[in-house]
Amino acid sequence: MLLAMAVLAGPALGQTRVGAQATNPVTCGALKGESSRNESTSQWTISGPSGKTTETGVLKSGPRFECLDGAILTLEFASTAGHGVFEAYFPDGTTISYGRQQINRRGGRVVLPIQAKARIAAPWRAAFDYHCRLDMPADPIPASARGDCIF
Repeated sequence: MLLAMAVLAGPALGQTRVGAQATNPVTCGALKGESSRNESTSQWTISGPSGKTTETGVLKSGPRFECLDGAILTLEFASTAGHGVFEAYFPDGTTISYGRQQINRRGGRVVLPIQAKARIAAPWRAAFDYHCRLDMPADPIPASARGDCIF
């Protein structure tokens, strides 16, 4: 009985182990995100008009891509240490990146720190909502910007 269980539990003759498992690529206007995962690492690639960037890491979750307003490609992942990352890639080649604890989602929309608004080109600012919770001495929130914060 044990021998039969051992034989049935093992791989069938001629079967090979799957190395990298690809996910469906996400195309978002001029940008494209792709990822793959093997036993221990994940690899993701962002392609767009300004070139192609590939990164590799040992992740707890993700990478997860999302397309905002048909033009902005977002990427979220968490490292095995639990540090979450949010990145947004824009068609003009600009990228913004924040720790996941600084990003919220409310009503299906991404809520960024208000300081991000000035770093995003005008055509794409409306794709996000903004909060005023990240007031730091090195990156203060101007009084004039507080009216654009939802909380």
